[in-house]
Amino acid sequence: MNGFRLVAAILLILGAQSAVAQPQAGLAPSMGVAAAPRLHFTPAEMALAQAAAAHPDLAAYYGTHGLGPIFMGPRAAQRREALLHAVATAPAHGIPAGRYPGAALAGDARDIRAEVGQARILARYLRDMTGGVVRPASIDPLIKREVRRPPIDRLIRDFTQAPDPRRFLLDLQPRHPAYLALQRALSGGESLAVPAGLPRAPEGMWRVGARGEGVLPLRARLDSIGFAAPATDPQAYDAALADAVARYQAAAGLPPDGVAGPKTIRHLNGDVPEDSRSRAIVVALERMRWMGGEDLDARHVWVNIPEYAARIMEGGAQVFSTRVVVGSTERDRQTPEFSDQIEYVVANPRWNVPRSITVKEYLPKLQANRHAVSHLDVVDGNGNVIGRDRIDFGRYTAANFPYRMRQKASDDNALGLVKFIFPNPWNIYLHDTPTKHLFGNAMRAHSHGCIRIGDPFDLAHALLSVQAADPQAMFRRALDRGKETWLKLTPPVPVHLVYFTAFPDADGTIRRFEDVYGRDAVLYDAIQKAGLDS
Repeated sequence: MNGFRLVAAILLILGAQSAVAQPQAGLAPSMGVAAAPRLHFTPAEMALAQAAAAHPDLAAYYGTHGLGPIFMGPRAAQRREALLHAVATAPAHGIPAGRYPGAALAGDARDIRAEVGQARILARYLRDMTGGVVRPASIDPLIKREVRRPPIDRLIRDFTQAPDPRRFLLDLQPRHPAYLALQRALSGGESLAVPAGLPRAPEGMWRVGARGEGVLPLRARLDSIGFAAPATDPQAYDAALADAVARYQAAAGLPPDGVAGPKTIRHLNGDVPEDSRSRAIVVALERMRWMGGEDLDARHVWVNIPEYAARIMEGGAQVFSTRVVVGSTERDRQTPEFSDQIEYVVANPRWNVPRSITVKEYLPKLQANRHAVSHLDVVDGNGNVIGRDRIDFGRYTAANFPYRMRQKASDDNALGLVKFIFPNPWNIYLHDTPTKHLFGNAMRAHSHGCIRIGDPFDLAHALLSVQAADPQAMFRRALDRGKETWLKLTPPVPVHLVYFTAFPDADGTIRRFEDVYGRDAVLYDAIQKAGLDS
């Protein structure tokens, strides 16, 4: 073997010796009696150390467990059957079956190569199920999510010690209701595919008040997939039918306006492949596995970027929701994905303009007219306001501009009257906004990256409600001061900025949302490619 593997194998053996050289069970440590370090290893143990040395998870396990095999010995058949059953169910999780090659699983592990081959499949399954198949940052640099999976060598140990290895592997999958609902939908428990043989719905712009024979096939197609609407006049496009159309649109990822326009009709007629929906579910399952280390039963703020919505979840139930505006589709303005902790509610915030906005958008305006963007102060590194007549803006470039820009607290401040701080390297936060009209749009990707809140005062009250008997009064006092006031949240509230284009409602119905940043297609392709990596 090459030098690297030789060194790794030796380290494995030393790890095994260290694991063995512990006080013997039943003997008092004060007696100073310990098992003698092993000075010799069998050829099989040496071969196992060599074969496992190139795989860190296996090296860690074998090296600290006396180089004992997993799939050889008295319980080998039970463990192997458990692993075979687990990987056979991988497609139900949206994981390609090719991720776990059958050749490595076939037959008894009668030699070291087979032992390590099956152990590699076990370690891969454990990693996939507790943190996802794909590394988030490899998909898009704006996916900042940190996967917090348990150590794989510890999971292998728990698997070998489990009274029921099959149950142990089954219990690894996320147990969150959303994950289970997505699984059911992927396996065919819920489909938007209209049965064959039904008449096509005619294209048009059907809305409340319309009437005609074309409404009949529209009703029939909706009814066939569970979106029935009671009708006193089957040919009338009435309010009940508009409600059924809106529910279908939400499930299909269309704006739920209740108007059956050309796009909705094309979906109902099967002109849009159902496969696009299953792909969104596969991607959503992977994203839920990324979040396996987060406590989603605890109180938290959940911001789903493609849904343009934020909600507070507590014990699995929604206790608050609001519309949001997220980063625009321009690459440098997209909202990143990550989790953090909201630490402060800030009343009357000043807006410290991000440098990227200052030098890209405002410096050229100031160079053309020093009195431009007059609502902003120019400040130095110490926070002192500098008179514009003292600055020759033409001397500077984006690289060497030495000043910052800041907006005083006011009704027309870009952050509105309240912001919600979770300190992070990307300077992303939630905030109020004076541009309220944007919340009426179906597509709400318009910000520079931060999340604008449709009902910011209500969100402040909800966040403060845990620590204040009268959160409205607490917030109002801070607001009435007229100056920037920071209210510390005790305890901090977890916040998850997520990106789900398919996600279940409270009743388990899968809703679809537009892939506004185009991240799903890249992630889906990466998952499929991972299925070829054997």
